[in-house]
Amino acid sequence: MISFKDIEAARDRIAGAIYYSPCQHSIPLSEITGMEIFCKLDNLQRTGSFKERGARNALTQLSPEQQKRGVIAASAGNHAQALAYQGKLLGIPATVVMPKFAPLIKVNNCQKLGATVVLHGKDFGEAKAHGHEIATEKGLAYIDGYDDPAIIAGQGTMGLEIVEQVPDLDAVIIPVGGAGLLAGVSLTIKTLRPKTKIVAVEAENVASFSAALKAGKPTKIAMHPTLADGLAIPQVGSNAFEIAKSLVDLTITVSEEQIALAILRLVELEKSVVEGAAATPLAACMSGKLKELAGKRVVLLLCGGNIDPNVLSRVIERGLVADGRLCRFTAVISDRPGGLADLAAQIASSGASVKQVVHDRAFGSSDVSAVHVRCTVETRNHEHLAELRAQLKSHGVETYDSK
Repeated sequence: MISFKDIEAARDRIAGAIYYSPCQHSIPLSEITGMEIFCKLDNLQRTGSFKERGARNALTQLSPEQQKRGVIAASAGNHAQALAYQGKLLGIPATVVMPKFAPLIKVNNCQKLGATVVLHGKDFGEAKAHGHEIATEKGLAYIDGYDDPAIIAGQGTMGLEIVEQVPDLDAVIIPVGGAGLLAGVSLTIKTLRPKTKIVAVEAENVASFSAALKAGKPTKIAMHPTLADGLAIPQVGSNAFEIAKSLVDLTITVSEEQIALAILRLVELEKSVVEGAAATPLAACMSGKLKELAGKRVVLLLCGGNIDPNVLSRVIERGLVADGRLCRFTAVISDRPGGLADLAAQIASSGASVKQVVHDRAFGSSDVSAVHVRCTVETRNHEHLAELRAQLKSHGVETYDSK
């Protein structure tokens, strides 16, 4: 367990080595959520996430002998990068064990920062177990990415900055995976602003904090694929849970579709690139589950920006689909000359834009004079798509959903 004084001491230790990130008011996000939104941009840290705070605080407290031997940690990416970078600045060798599914951008960045990278296991749990084995074998200090007291205290320094930047805040929405960030920031906020509401948000596919609350203790959960890979922790930390459980006012989960849509909104409206974990606070605001925060001053922790560019492109497309702006359906048209031209003309007249057309003659209906055309179109929203399909039907073109 840590105290508020530990967080204040951590701030002194990390001063000068950690970026004092902005906490900006966002007009567009405020408009779409009905709240007064402020974004704490820790995705602007040197390694792209808040993890540098805890890493720096933990590394500076090691004995000179241990600093010489080095450290090791398991991480899906952000803690690994933070440890590698801050270790490099301090001259401390760092080894990181990453699951085999870890985003390539995070693996490459760790290697560029001089860390020894070991890829092991299909999930974080297996990587962590292997990390402890190596630590014992080589005499390295294992630094837990979310449950080490020094890590929690370091993450809590973000809360000190938030209170300075938005002194009259009503709520803070915090992503939770292992719960280290949640524990540190909620302890700071509740100490300095006891009436501020703390909202913990999880990806529903990896809701380990909710499971712990239900069981009354950290409980291992089954892991499922998620865009929020930074939150993919099978069991919350015991220290972090003990701190956070009594400080959190509300815990909610968001779906993969909501996370994708939040990433898209942040790119389009806030001009910020964030990873899935960092998009969950906005996803929570857009989910309809936080109506009591309407009109309130709310801080979103955009705590990481390390998303693989290839994943980002797919996520943006998924967000467009969720938004009703990228749609796919199959139309049944005449296979005679002019059939496709008539379909394209109808789509154009509705104001939609054709992105792709694929003919299906071999696996269509028994009517050999007809052809099935799978259309991917760009529309304004779901209502616009419905109008397009109604217009096609009025002109004798039947459509149906296609996968």
